[in-house]
Amino acid sequence: MNDVERKGLGTLDWVLILAPYRKDAGYTASLLQERGLRALAASPEDLEGLLALSPGVLVVTHEALNPQAIATVESFLQAQPNWSEIPIVVLLDRAAQQSRIQAALSAAWPRSRQIYYQRPVAALELISGIQSALLTRIRQRDVRDYLERETELRLELNHRVKNILATVISIFDMTRRGAISAEGLAEDFKGRLRALADVHSAVFAAGGETVALTDVAKSVLAPYLSKEQTAITIEGPEVLLSRDAGTTLALSLHELATNAIKYGGLSRPEGRIRLEWNIESSSEPVLTLRWTETGGPTVVEPSRVGYGTRYMRAALTSLFGQAPDLDFAPEGLHFSIRGLLSGLAPDDRLG
Repeated sequence: MNDVERKGLGTLDWVLILAPYRKDAGYTASLLQERGLRALAASPEDLEGLLALSPGVLVVTHEALNPQAIATVESFLQAQPNWSEIPIVVLLDRAAQQSRIQAALSAAWPRSRQIYYQRPVAALELISGIQSALLTRIRQRDVRDYLERETELRLELNHRVKNILATVISIFDMTRRGAISAEGLAEDFKGRLRALADVHSAVFAAGGETVALTDVAKSVLAPYLSKEQTAITIEGPEVLLSRDAGTTLALSLHELATNAIKYGGLSRPEGRIRLEWNIESSSEPVLTLRWTETGGPTVVEPSRVGYGTRYMRAALTSLFGQAPDLDFAPEGLHFSIRGLLSGLAPDDRLG
């Protein structure tokens, strides 16, 4: 562990002091530390390595400004990112040729804010100047953090938009292949896009990268719920899903609901849907989800596999690690899927 780590120093919030005489450096460091400012005295040999650890302010006496030290600081300044401008406090003796030193350092260190004090300097004046310089650096750090976060957000947005567009293209292609009319294509495609939008709204409302399974189910099935909410029953413990898992389950639930409206348990007033899930506790918790329809017309297994069935089988098999079970029982469709919770929710967390 280096001196910076031992002293608990961070990035841009501490003072590096370079003085040729240990007494000067130690005194200045002690003076700052007494006022709550973190400081570290450096030897010329350690200067390059300590600068690389990003001090907030560099304090240097003019006696320390030999050609090697000036070149080391110059190299550090040239490597600074655009947002950074380290303040350098230069302590001059009364007999020093101030104008000559300022001209030389301004030429060697163009990317720095230089602050000059003539010794002897009042302790309060020096501390006040260094505190002001540190505040400037902290503001620079805030700008850096903002720019880094903005870059991350742009990259994340670009990635998500590409994924969404790829999903939309896939949904359109598969919907088109199963369409028998332009009106049917438009209606089915619109409904699937609505389901996709619902889960993204649910994730946004949750304020993070996860969404509750209950919220996914309710947002997708909301258009089919009666005022008394008796046609569809939704039951299960709170489970947090990742964004991708939530999207896949939302589209699958939309397909089941659409099929139920057209042919199954929601096509008659007396029809009922029960959506339930549970967690089997073990060394690796397993989620089981079931969709059961009753009260609809007699079910007949379709002669051809439609888009919805193909999508659910492919997407849910990839998500859960095993294929869903679709039972076209005469009294009503039974659908179930089970798999490890670790594949659905980050950190295996339950809500």
